[in-house]
Amino acid sequence: MPPRLAAVPGRIRETDVAEVRDRVRIEDVVGQYVALRRAGGGSLKGLCPFHDERTPSFQVTPTRGLYYCFGCGKGGDVIGFLQEIEGLSFVDAVERLAARANVALQYEQGARPTGTRRPAVGQRQRIVEANRAAQQWFAEQLANSPEAAPARQFLAARGFDQAAAQRFGVGYAPRNAGAVLDVLRSAGYDGDLLVTAGLAGQGRTGLYCRFRGRLLWPIRELSGDVVGFGARRLYDDDVVEAKYLNTAETPVYRKSALLYGADLARRDIGLRSQAVVVEGYTDVMAAHLAGVTTAVATCGTAFGEEHASVLRRLLMDDDGMRGEVVFTFDGDAAGRRAAERAFHSTDDRFVGQTYVAIEPEGRDPCDLRLAAGDAAVRELVASRVPLYRFVLQATVADFDLDRADARVDAVRAGGAYLRSVRDRSKRDGYLRELANLTNFGNDPDEVRRILAERVPDGADGRRRTGDRGGDRASGPTSGDRGEPAAGAPPALTLPPEPRTPRERMEHELAQYAVQAPRLLPADFDTLDPATWSDPAYAAVAGLVAAVGGAGVAPDAADGGDSPASSGAGRAWVQTLRTAAAEPGLDGVVTALAVTDLQPDARWADGLTARLAAIGVGAKVAAMKATVQRMRPDTETERYNRLFAELISLEAQRRALRERGLETQ
Repeated sequence: MPPRLAAVPGRIRETDVAEVRDRVRIEDVVGQYVALRRAGGGSLKGLCPFHDERTPSFQVTPTRGLYYCFGCGKGGDVIGFLQEIEGLSFVDAVERLAARANVALQYEQGARPTGTRRPAVGQRQRIVEANRAAQQWFAEQLANSPEAAPARQFLAARGFDQAAAQRFGVGYAPRNAGAVLDVLRSAGYDGDLLVTAGLAGQGRTGLYCRFRGRLLWPIRELSGDVVGFGARRLYDDDVVEAKYLNTAETPVYRKSALLYGADLARRDIGLRSQAVVVEGYTDVMAAHLAGVTTAVATCGTAFGEEHASVLRRLLMDDDGMRGEVVFTFDGDAAGRRAAERAFHSTDDRFVGQTYVAIEPEGRDPCDLRLAAGDAAVRELVASRVPLYRFVLQATVADFDLDRADARVDAVRAGGAYLRSVRDRSKRDGYLRELANLTNFGNDPDEVRRILAERVPDGADGRRRTGDRGGDRASGPTSGDRGEPAAGAPPALTLPPEPRTPRERMEHELAQYAVQAPRLLPADFDTLDPATWSDPAYAAVAGLVAAVGGAGVAPDAADGGDSPASSGAGRAWVQTLRTAAAEPGLDGVVTALAVTDLQPDARWADGLTARLAAIGVGAKVAAMKATVQRMRPDTETERYNRLFAELISLEAQRRALRERGLETQ
């Protein structure tokens, strides 16, 4: 076993870290960011949050507390997942998970540091904590401050009572430029941090609150952490004329990847396979209160590729389970332009269908709910039409289709929207729709003829090299994982799906070494490294030997067949991952730990015997070749010695083969 790390002041005790890993359910944490569904063998799968893919290759194995993506190779435990997706330090990730699981952490040579002098908390976590403290204070002002009366009236006029404000965490920022800053600084947050967090600005006379005299909506990540705010203007004398003011880009706030309301909607988005994209914060509130609990909105920016990626993960939008995305836009020219942008930027990003829902009188969900009630909002979403059809209809509506030349121009105008569509099956369907809309009947060939000279080379629906969103479940390309640095050894990767009996045998043995080592026979630890045909499996066997061999692995603490699903087994996997120094070996161990295995001691013994027989067979073949080249009359002593060794090896191989056959 590797030596324990030396005690360092401020380091979290290893026993506490292990307790956090054991007590936090990895599927609950990952499920905040990815829609997961059953994959068999007790595992779950979903679309990877770390790379773009159409077929899910991201797997979570709750019994082992691990995740692994077979597309991009990222994997690890629940702590590593939170570090990777949130950009946290190890300490920050452990502390956040410990708070979630009610684990009291102890630090080497002293109790947990507290207050403003705690060195372990990174900048990101401090910003999140400051935002949370600010949100709570703003919410208290909205509920209790006489100054917040205009804010309460604003909400009431739109049909939102105090309970609705509390549900969405809405608050009020007083006109006093320093009020919230005084509260935050007294809680230990320094001015530099508040500026970095976007809560404060630096003026000529000192710091001031960026949000003054405004109604505030907290912007949360999928995890529920407050990372920013959207602020609505209330007073005519507000020196900032913009109706809405949002948090500027910060280390935790990127508006291109955030969706307001996604933390509340994520569960129902996955359950219903539908996401509704509205335009504003009050629209999200109205939709949820009306029963459309899958509504989200962008935060002061157009809907883009990163927003689409977030929704695809929540929808489990893949070839086997297609979700739908419904956009709601105003019925005016601006709404049409927004629909056109959405079509161009997202239609090919989703495997499922994209729709648009536009209220005939141009009312948004908030106004519609106020005027016609909750049912009208639900009916609006139910009346959706395909986004491509709306865009084409809006385009050809500008032309006089009674004239032949105008029909041709309408085809060309509509065709301009279809050139970006790479999916051939979709493109053919859109062409037929365009033919109908432009009075060419069911003759898409005529539309193709008109567009023939205008369609650029390569826009025929065939996917070109470099297109994003292809099926990457078969494994990463060199560009996916990154080329190794010059002179550096290539990182180990788990081989593709084993196909030959030899490959399947080695794969299963490597699984046993990681998941159920105590079921392996004693001679597993003596296998010749040259016996393994793949360097990744050989490296795993070498790693097991380096930590003392399979025989030192703990028994399953819960009496189950697989130690990897028990607390002791998790510790074994963690031991291997910690000791894995070779590039990529940690990922190989993780991948083997999350793949399905049905433990059986007799089968493990047979696998070991058969692989050992192959190794001995290679030695027999090499020795036979050597003996056949020798001259017994001149090399008698060496010939007799090698011949005796050959007979012994043959007997050993026969015994191994018989042992292997007994378990088949």
